[in-house]
Amino acid sequence: MKFKYVCLDCGNEFTSDDIVYLCPKCGGSEKEGEFRKGVLSVIYDEEELKKLKEKEHVTMYDFFPYEIENKEAYPVGNTPIVKPIKLSNRYGLKNLTLKLDSQLPSGSFKDRASQLIVAQAQHHKVNKIALASTGNAGAAMSCAGAAYGLDVVLFVPATAPINKLMQSVLYGAHVVPVKGTYDDAFKLSIEYTKLFGGINRNTAYNPMTIEGKKSISIELFENLGRRAPDVVYVPTGDGCIFGGVWKGFYDLLSAGLIDKMPHLVCAQAEKSNAISQAFRTGKMVDTNATTRADSISVNSPANGRMAVYGIKHSDGWSVEVSEEEILSAQLELTKDAGVFVEPAAACAFAAFKKDSENVKAKLGEDAVVTVLLTGTGFKDMAVFDNRVSLPKAIENSVEEVKKLNF
Repeated sequence: MKFKYVCLDCGNEFTSDDIVYLCPKCGGSEKEGEFRKGVLSVIYDEEELKKLKEKEHVTMYDFFPYEIENKEAYPVGNTPIVKPIKLSNRYGLKNLTLKLDSQLPSGSFKDRASQLIVAQAQHHKVNKIALASTGNAGAAMSCAGAAYGLDVVLFVPATAPINKLMQSVLYGAHVVPVKGTYDDAFKLSIEYTKLFGGINRNTAYNPMTIEGKKSISIELFENLGRRAPDVVYVPTGDGCIFGGVWKGFYDLLSAGLIDKMPHLVCAQAEKSNAISQAFRTGKMVDTNATTRADSISVNSPANGRMAVYGIKHSDGWSVEVSEEEILSAQLELTKDAGVFVEPAAACAFAAFKKDSENVKAKLGEDAVVTVLLTGTGFKDMAVFDNRVSLPKAIENSVEEVKKLNF
């Protein structure tokens, strides 16, 4: 599909068949402590989009800028949508749904972006992809690299969870631990691309990552019978997932497939709340993030500007939750819905719990509410070290079985 690049900061519009990252006019012009400037959005020809309204069904591939070869090699999308009966009854919302992107090939939502980066690499005939990650994006890109035979170079903070790093190592990526923060790893990955070529996959840097992430919104539209949810809870750290969700619904709206945007809710940890605070105060400044939900622990949100824009232009809002609320939500999902997710994903459900009365007051108990669950709990088992203990073994005896009281 034909597309152009548009800068959300300065309004610069241009077309290019080269590999494009930030806006050439204002990219990188942010002051120290400010959110990144010059992040580009991919905008399609509106007449081409409107032709999609004639189709009986649409898929995410209808909304992509590149063709994806050999989709079966790395099958992304079509993740389950769960209707949790106990939770619906508990919170008084009949149409509560959970979107399980924890079921994607590498175990997280980040496979959506990685699939489109593969298509970009195929289009430009390059074989090397570099990126920085705290874990999930790296695992996803490494998984895609293994599936398609691409060379993946991953810069990670040395403090990233071992389970996530091990995934990337096992997939065959070149893993480069950095003695520093995610921001440090991000900068080094960009320098690597400048030195050695290839494509850089970093989110809020390569605009195609947002295009890949928007696919979840297209799927939700079909999952729910060709309609958008009324409210979507999005776990938010650097704002890139949020930006992707907003972009997907924006494209559906532009195509005439939906009449209005759903309310998009930015779910953040209290200890990593830069985007929520920017939405509330108008000040886009760094914070000192310390949340246990490592996938959304971000000091300086790379895509903070697009996320704040998306909250405002969807008539959305933000909800901040405590560490205890996140861990409690994680256990509740596991025990009462049979869904095991990592803390970052549980943040979205924690926000829903905290906000459920507000939603009923605004929209009523029939509101269609979707919570995005973006990563499997197997990504970070250490969170349970001091919260869950295994039962003691019994003797191999029927008498011992008789003593059981459950």
